Amino acid sequence: MEKFIFRLRRLKPFQIFTIFVRYLLGTAFVWASILKIRGVRFTPKSGEHMPIGSLSHLLESMYCSGFYWYFIGWGQFAAGFLIMSQTFSTLGAIVYFPIMLNIFIITTSFQSSEILTITSLMLLANIYLLLWDWNRLKFVILHKPGEYVDQATPFSTQKIWTYAGILLCIAIAIFRIMSTNYISS
Repeated sequence: MEKFIFRLRRLKPFQIFTIFVRYLLGTAFVWASILKIRGVRFTPKSGEHMPIGSLSHLLESMYCSGFYWYFIGWGQFAAGFLIMSQTFSTLGAIVYFPIMLNIFIITTSFQSSEILTITSLMLLANIYLLLWDWNRLKFVILHKPGEYVDQATPFSTQKIWTYAGILLCIAIAIFRIMSTNYISS
């Protein structure tokens, strides 16, 4: 598996794809996190009067918890920022995984097929990123991981990807803040 991943990492189309996946996953979390950080509901309507076992009621309960809602928001923002930064993308993929797995399990539990498709793809993309960085992660997971071989490629490690990721994160956050200001006024 390691040799296969190493061969893929050397191909420029896979490097571009990986950078794109990082931006895409990071964008999704930064976008969703701003509402939570600002203390705004994720859905436009209250789920307070929905049946207890519904996804709407669960989201409403999380929203009403206050601190937990902010905690989820800041966790999503941190994971999104780290994964978009490219420099800390391995750490971002690690932080992203339990959050995304939790979201996937919630959507599976509530059998929401349209949301389940999206969360399944996001979880698979996150697993792809974890496999992409296997050469780093194996030291945490395996008992005898072997020796470390730096698999960084000149194209994917250019600073432009880091700057672009940080600027994208800032732009998304500003746009989301501006759009929630417009909605709330």
